[in-house]
Amino acid sequence: MTDLAIPQPKPWVMGIAPYVPGRSKGDDGRVLVKLSANENPLGCSPDASAAFIAEADMRRYPDPGATALREALAAHHGLDPARIIYGTGSDELLHLAAGAFAGLGDEVIYVRFGFAVYDIAARRVGATPVIAPDVNYGTDVDAILACVTPRTRVVYVANPNNPTSTLLSRGEIARLHASLPGDVLFVLDQAYAEYLSPDEDDHGLALAAEAPNVFVTRTFSKIYGLAAERIGWGYGAAPLIDAMHRIRAPFNVTAAGQQAAIAALADTGFVDASREHNTRWRSWLADEVAALGNHGITAVNSATNFLLVLFEGDVSAEYAYKALMEAGYIVRWLPGQGLPHALRITIGTEEETRGVAAALRRIVTGA
Repeated sequence: MTDLAIPQPKPWVMGIAPYVPGRSKGDDGRVLVKLSANENPLGCSPDASAAFIAEADMRRYPDPGATALREALAAHHGLDPARIIYGTGSDELLHLAAGAFAGLGDEVIYVRFGFAVYDIAARRVGATPVIAPDVNYGTDVDAILACVTPRTRVVYVANPNNPTSTLLSRGEIARLHASLPGDVLFVLDQAYAEYLSPDEDDHGLALAAEAPNVFVTRTFSKIYGLAAERIGWGYGAAPLIDAMHRIRAPFNVTAAGQQAAIAALADTGFVDASREHNTRWRSWLADEVAALGNHGITAVNSATNFLLVLFEGDVSAEYAYKALMEAGYIVRWLPGQGLPHALRITIGTEEETRGVAAALRRIVTGA
């Protein structure tokens, strides 16, 4: 053959910066205490583990409609099961939103320091990402609205936000939605919603139940501790869900995963214990970081299961990141998300949290 032509990827695909997951090993290959991926340090519900193991028939495809899981979610949250969609983590659902409602020539808005998947989802379909300025590392409703144009098709907001841990109030979420054009899909990513107290709830699911252009996503990867199984779900108006089902991968939630998620949802005691553990040790770690304030170290007020720690003194985030690895802890350094001066530190077990705090204190103070 003389023709040396080869298939060429679409230019918008080559514009994607691949997602970088949280690491579990150091540069030297050592397995470290992993505080880089916002996983539940308590594991998952024993009932979920038992349900997963009990689903032993691997010959059969899983229920393609995830019927029992949708019914369990609907009963738990007071929703219509027909308006629940499910995915390989909430990541797939975020991609489905862009895939069904945006494309070439369209614009997709997300806030500065937003979840990395939003940019990937937009670029994957050839849409143009539009980044709204933040306010104090959080979502600025007015900044988002100022970015809206006739080409806007999707707006992503994580609440609480990852990687900055900030929370937008119920009133601000309602104001943002009310000010968006009706033909713009408002995607409210609630991956960390279960860590909130009832008075912090932004009422996103209630908004999705009433509004024709709101899509809420949630996951079993965080407080439920089922990250390995990649189970997410979303809720919205019937036409939204119908459109996304048309491009959803078939059999996208495993049989064992569906059963584990149902059992995890029912074990409210485990969820409560996980929330209480997180609240206690997040507060404790925030106090430890605050004690380093005279060294230029501060933490953003968190509504999640992690702290965003800012390094604005003599010790850089990069230096602390590498020094923590030497001490046996892997956290998340965020230069690729515009935060080269920050580390995201997951709340671990009591031992892990005390340990990383002590290591950070030694690194910063030299004592």
